[in-house]
Amino acid sequence: MAERRVIDLRSDTVTVPSPEMRRAIAEAEVGDDVFGEDPTVHRLEEMAAAVTGKEVALFVPSGSMGNLVAVLSHCQRGDEAICGSEAHILQYEVGSAGGVAAVTLRAARNDERGRMDPAEVNALIRGENVHMPRTSLLLLENTHNRCGGAAIPLAHMRELADLAHAHGVAVHIDGARIFNAALALETTVAALAEPADSVGFCLSKGLGAPVGSVLCGPAWFIARARKMRKMLGGGMRQAGIIAAAGIYALQHMVDRLAEDHDNARVLAAGIAELPMVDLDLAAVETNIVIFRVRGDALAFARALKEAGVLVTMPGPDRIRMVTHYGIDRADVEEAVMRVHDAVGSVAV
Repeated sequence: MAERRVIDLRSDTVTVPSPEMRRAIAEAEVGDDVFGEDPTVHRLEEMAAAVTGKEVALFVPSGSMGNLVAVLSHCQRGDEAICGSEAHILQYEVGSAGGVAAVTLRAARNDERGRMDPAEVNALIRGENVHMPRTSLLLLENTHNRCGGAAIPLAHMRELADLAHAHGVAVHIDGARIFNAALALETTVAALAEPADSVGFCLSKGLGAPVGSVLCGPAWFIARARKMRKMLGGGMRQAGIIAAAGIYALQHMVDRLAEDHDNARVLAAGIAELPMVDLDLAAVETNIVIFRVRGDALAFARALKEAGVLVTMPGPDRIRMVTHYGIDRADVEEAVMRVHDAVGSVAV
């Protein structure tokens, strides 16, 4: 009897390149990018700058490196940056801002939809004082990973950015899934990025590329960021091999994100029927479904794994599922059925 196919809902980072994307990789024209000679990287960076509405762009190996490069480029050693309490850079990037950049992160509380109270952010910005670090950067995130993939409205982003700029504080957006946010909010990536000085986005999540992110901003910022990337060991040589996948992703994988959002809503509706689950269907805006389990959430996750449905746990009582390229409607319906069958034995 054949083994059941594993339905991997841990993250949209588990996508694999389509045959067409693999062909683009194989046929990529390349050169030495550290010498500025890779034409495919140049093309990707030009496309990224255009789609975000920024002056220029820089290809980096990962979103985490992009965030760290942004911190290094906007801040001096000993400075302070403000971020949300649930921000990816605070929760999942190994303390790189402090450990590498010597920049302290100061957290403002994120509500359940990823928003921060402007009054709290304002209170956290330090004035000039010989005893205190300089507040040099405000870090925003859109969509907000740990807050259910929430798409943060432009008005809220602009309010926070305007507040920061009034104090002379730069603004960077961790836009790992900003294409998902633009789709959910029925706007453009450039509109969402406009209030910020810099923005980064991932090619390796919902857009389906195997590796890579792009950091975008003004020319002076990207010139410094290029040097910071090199300092971190991120200077890649014939990087057109992977940049070609990014070009294909921007050309062919953006519109299909709507399928992931639709599938996430179907998935959420099915999971919400379970008696031990607390799930607000209205909060499922993009491709991330996060819910609370009343009872033993770890046993819940283990039961799903045994049933061939892989998930993650962003908290002791929370389960996260992510829809993505490679997961179709039939997979979602199968996953819901397996979950219902599997958790019947889990104590609640």
